Amino acid sequence: MTVLWCLAAINASHAEEKFTVLLDWYVNPDHGPLYVADAQGFFEEVGLDVELIAPANPNDPPKLVAAKKAQVAISYQPQLHLQVDQGLPLVRIGTLVATPLNCIVVLADSEINQISDLKDRKVGYSVAGFEDALLASVLEENGLTIDEVTLINVNFSLSPALMSKQVDAVIGAYRNFEINQMDIHGVPGRAFYLEEEGIPAYDELIIVAHQDNIADPRMRKFIDALERGVQYMINHPELAWEDFISYDRQLDDELNRRAWRDTLPRFALRPGAIDKARYERFAKFLLDRQLIEKIPPLSQYAIELD
Repeated sequence: MTVLWCLAAINASHAEEKFTVLLDWYVNPDHGPLYVADAQGFFEEVGLDVELIAPANPNDPPKLVAAKKAQVAISYQPQLHLQVDQGLPLVRIGTLVATPLNCIVVLADSEINQISDLKDRKVGYSVAGFEDALLASVLEENGLTIDEVTLINVNFSLSPALMSKQVDAVIGAYRNFEINQMDIHGVPGRAFYLEEEGIPAYDELIIVAHQDNIADPRMRKFIDALERGVQYMINHPELAWEDFISYDRQLDDELNRRAWRDTLPRFALRPGAIDKARYERFAKFLLDRQLIEKIPPLSQYAIELD
């Protein structure tokens, strides 16, 4: 009986702990390190049973983490600043994609060769109150005002709206997806990169947790395993691709293959590390644009785990 009890205790000590990760969108190469870490058993090795869940509504994951319905969510640095300003108890604990992906896209054969050429043009966008504010800043950097363009909300049909010439340009397109999607459809696009047009650089995809849960030892384990997933992708990109598409063979298409290639150099090699000055610089930009009312201490919304 004593031996059986000891064996049960040992097995219990190695039992995996459930850890729920809410994605920001449907599964795509932006999430590569998560699926590679899972396929390679890195989460399992640190005692985590990680469940990756794509949301029905992409706006829900941070709210669900704020309500303690999941351990972490994949979100966006710009949205984190806005959500914290609105009172959500969220903290950035890691970074997935460490560079902006958002850009302004025009048709490759367009006469728009510089931002100032957008004057009197139609510009499509998806997220009101943020993308139009980014656009206003880019325009001002190039001697225009937001009133000198016509804004059209195309929801999330950015590429179709541009390819059909419903609009002359779009903001909110991702350089690793929409540009490739347009090229595959035979209508190549050309990008203007926000960080080269007066917008401070920021982390596109981040990992957020509830303020009350940052001391949970599972958080550090998760970030450490994620780092191993990134390292494996960098060292073995072709094998990592096979790990990724093994989740769902429908992911094995031309768009995802191109996006995988273009996203690979943008993943954070040290997901847990944070550039404090970079976060503070972007917060000041949002404050100056009146997108947030105040800047809280960085330690309240973006940290490195112990």
